[in-house]
Amino acid sequence: MLTVTSFLLTCVLVFLGGAIGGLGRFFVSGFVARRFGETFPWGTLTVNVIGCAAIGILAALFFDPARQGPSNLPLWALFVTGGLGSFTTVSSFALQTLALARAGEPLDAVLNIAVSLAACLLAAASGFGGAYALLGG
Repeated sequence: MLTVTSFLLTCVLVFLGGAIGGLGRFFVSGFVARRFGETFPWGTLTVNVIGCAAIGILAALFFDPARQGPSNLPLWALFVTGGLGSFTTVSSFALQTLALARAGEPLDAVLNIAVSLAACLLAAASGFGGAYALLGG
């Protein structure tokens, strides 16, 4: 059971992680969009794939099978809930996919959905499997 102090500490950790993750998304997504253009949402795809790989790694590091949840709640709140929750973006993915469809680019919209889903699942599985293997699991 969370005490008021641990609840407030968790809120601060989510807040800090969210600030760092949001700034990370702003810079990485912007850098990729400027580098590769904005006709296809490469920046959003990049941050989502990186975030999925990172959550796979963090899940391997912090997942406690006995609890069926994270073994370290403060670190989970900082890195996963706050950091990756802010770094990755489903809402931008959805809006950009809709924009492609509305702009008369339905194939690009479908490609964005397919590539995002496949790449994110592969990244999460690779991150989890790689970290789990390195940990001797």
